[in-house]
Amino acid sequence: MNLWYGDFQALFDVNLDIRAGLVTAMIGPSGCGKSTLLRSVNRINERLGYVRTTGTIKVYGEDIYAETSSAIQVRRNIGMVFQRPNPLPLSVRNNVLFGHRLHRTRSYNSAEEDEIVEQALRQVLLWDRVKDKLGTKATTLSLEEQQKLCIARLLPTKPQLLLMDEQCSALDPEATAAVEELIWELRGKYSILIVTHNMAQARRASDECVFMLMGKVVEHSATEKMFVSPEQRETSDYIEGRFG
Repeated sequence: MNLWYGDFQALFDVNLDIRAGLVTAMIGPSGCGKSTLLRSVNRINERLGYVRTTGTIKVYGEDIYAETSSAIQVRRNIGMVFQRPNPLPLSVRNNVLFGHRLHRTRSYNSAEEDEIVEQALRQVLLWDRVKDKLGTKATTLSLEEQQKLCIARLLPTKPQLLLMDEQCSALDPEATAAVEELIWELRGKYSILIVTHNMAQARRASDECVFMLMGKVVEHSATEKMFVSPEQRETSDYIEGRFG
């Protein structure tokens, strides 16, 4: 895959196989193309009229850039979590149900919706904290709770893939640890692709790592291997803090 912002090429011949059911972390200095690649995987970039791409991205065998592919369906199957929590100015309950109601194919009664809400909040380890505050505005929750809620909002649509773009950058260390625990809890149930500048987080919270530099994939390997014995000099220099 290649991608241009106008005349500026941001991604060069990206060729990756991401393994299903694992957590894969993308690392590299600012501006190296990590977030651009991540946003390409659920077609957010194409909303900018000056973005042009060549190549193919396949998610579970489906070419998401094919002419027959629906952007709405792609974004239903591929959930995205951003740097700063972005809960809707609605109740906790209605936040969880928002995507589900948007994409549902039949009517659900209140009891069925209650079950959906509880299941999603339990999956993100938030149910015990908010079960008595489901009618409260989501924006009143702590940042950690808001970020977990944003993840919970994705789950009722049964996504195949979760994308997380520096999902802990706005959180304190305690909240970061809680979200990392959640990522590991969701591992296996979902395929998860994260972008992080935190080397310790990449090592703790991923199975595999992709190192990018200047729009190119330099190295892709098991996380422990990359951090202990990287194959490329550029990878070693970045991990050891010699640049970036």
